[in-house]
Amino acid sequence: MSASAAVERYFHEAAELMGLTANMRRLLLTPQREVRCQVAFERDSGEIETLIGYRVQHNNARGPMKGGLRFNKHVDDDEARALASLMTWKTAVVNIPYGGGKGGVAVDVNTLSKGELEQVTRRFTDELQDVIGPDKDIPAPDMGTDAQVMAWITNQYQKYHGFNPACVTGKPVELHGAEGREEATGRGVVVCARRILEKVGRPFEGATMAVQGFGNVGSFAAEYWSAWGGKVTTVGDRHGTISNPEGLDIAALKEYFTRERTVRGFTGGDVSAAEDVLVADVDVLIPAAIGGVLTKENASDVRADVIIEAANGPTTPEADAVFRDRDILVLPDILANAGGVTVSYFEWVQNRQHFKWTLDRIRTELDAILNASVDNVWAVAKERKVSLRTAAFLVGIGRVGHATVLGGV
Repeated sequence: MSASAAVERYFHEAAELMGLTANMRRLLLTPQREVRCQVAFERDSGEIETLIGYRVQHNNARGPMKGGLRFNKHVDDDEARALASLMTWKTAVVNIPYGGGKGGVAVDVNTLSKGELEQVTRRFTDELQDVIGPDKDIPAPDMGTDAQVMAWITNQYQKYHGFNPACVTGKPVELHGAEGREEATGRGVVVCARRILEKVGRPFEGATMAVQGFGNVGSFAAEYWSAWGGKVTTVGDRHGTISNPEGLDIAALKEYFTRERTVRGFTGGDVSAAEDVLVADVDVLIPAAIGGVLTKENASDVRADVIIEAANGPTTPEADAVFRDRDILVLPDILANAGGVTVSYFEWVQNRQHFKWTLDRIRTELDAILNASVDNVWAVAKERKVSLRTAAFLVGIGRVGHATVLGGV
């Protein structure tokens, strides 16, 4: 099943409960604009290479479109369409004034020098500059992009439109970025997990956790889990899994990973196969790598009681059905990983106001929004007797649909 088909399936499950007509469903699912553009640049060797760039702008009923830019060889129309739709529902679930957008360039960034990466970024910005901006569509970092890429986009955009740091978020702090943006998604995942454990009457102190992926999101999630009293017993990446039932030394593992770019070989635990992290015997599993890792083939072997989706689309619909039958609680990506877009919103607000917030304020505001959102989705799930995923879609679709009706077509 394609990424967009999976999102549509979840959408229709909620839409059926809401009694939405076929015409209203089509309106809410259809992207407002899809851009497919040429990104030509000169290699260091002097050769000209042509890449394809994408930007899907899904919905702006509640505000300008918002979503990441991926530089990854697997970027295509279908992926961008699915993730743009998820961003629409995600921003609505946490009730910030955005719609959804997503896109990127189909390229393996590991094959680019720093100069080539800058060229790709600037050429892509040239193609998008007339359809993005602080009141239209605000990109942000995603897989294969970072604060430096956002800095280049800002600089290139401002050549056309003048000083306007709110054109993207996730910028370096020195270029009007927000304090705490780098940690936001990982911290938010743990904030949500802590609230969910509270809902089911289980203490966070000593709760065991396994995280798949130790990049930006996974490493910060592990760091906060450990710092707040939980126990991180298992960490895995595409090279292997490292486990220690007494708890891993996350600071040491982070230092090792920064140096080696893998958790495999870390001496603070036992090494096993990469896929073992998904079936670790823990209280909470946090998939924080790529989509589609929890499938009908491995869902029956998952031993965690709670799954917090830090990655986008880590659970296939078939696996989701298995988890429902097994009473495994799944907090969906459109809420669990919304910390990043929430702090991006704070950055945008600061840029528009030309007024800088403190890190303490950012963290306080983030925690408040995520806790309130978990409370709301939990209440809807209990009232409607549905899964947390369906409840989150009910909240998101309801807010977007209501705004659409109020605004008119």
